[in-house]
Amino acid sequence: MNRTRISLTAVLLSLCLFLSGCMMPPAEGTAASFSLEDIPAYAGDPYVVIDDNQPDFPEEDRTSTESFETYSPLDALGRCGAAYANVGQDLMPTEDRGSISSVTPSGWINKEYDGEYLYNRCHLIGFQLTGENANEENLITGTRYMNVDGMLPFENLVADYVKETDNHVLYRVTPVFEGQNLVAGGVQMEAWSVEDAGDGVCFNVYVYNVQPGITIDYATGESWQEGTEPADGDVTYILNTNSHKFHDPDCAGAASMSDANRQEYTGSREDLIAQGYTPCGQCDP
Repeated sequence: MNRTRISLTAVLLSLCLFLSGCMMPPAEGTAASFSLEDIPAYAGDPYVVIDDNQPDFPEEDRTSTESFETYSPLDALGRCGAAYANVGQDLMPTEDRGSISSVTPSGWINKEYDGEYLYNRCHLIGFQLTGENANEENLITGTRYMNVDGMLPFENLVADYVKETDNHVLYRVTPVFEGQNLVAGGVQMEAWSVEDAGDGVCFNVYVYNVQPGITIDYATGESWQEGTEPADGDVTYILNTNSHKFHDPDCAGAASMSDANRQEYTGSREDLIAQGYTPCGQCDP
């Protein structure tokens, strides 16, 4: 995407957010009421405004002009939590992005549809904002649609603002998992420009982790084209996300596997091998 297109997208997004009433901070003592029950079903737009477009940052952070970044530790299922930063130019990268292929986020069962892979390793806080490469606490399994159509315009808006003003933007992205699902149903994105009290950047949105035309099993990461069913020949395997080996469920290697590295997969053997996994030499699945 060239600079002209990015700038135009940022202008249009800024106008949309302005019309949503995002120019004043929330009243003293108010709290965000966001919950999954508040989110309407995906209906064709990549995101929806929540909590009247007002972010819920601590009052003491709203006046801080010191840059910082924090990432949540992975939970017992290997899932990311909220990533939070006060983005300034001193956090932005000065070198090109490195490889992130060594990270296997929870629910990473990638498949190719019409010549393109369904999933991206999605940065919660985009590389252009804090320069994080293969940080497993900052990468989730996200669709191309969520990454490019949903999250990227907001990241560009923040990046352009910081570069042009040398101001700071409080920025938080929270993946929203339902129950024990390994793939987030979406992400909450919040931002607030500090030096001008939200006049430059202010939003609170939920971005859907969907891909038009594809059905996703958020519990596992498995997917298939809409209007079809998972293949009858699919088999359940146990994946070691650290060694990238796959096992039969009753394999001794699967039984002794650390919970942090263990992931159940239902699909074809060929798809697993195409994703870089190798069969266990003991059970030969």
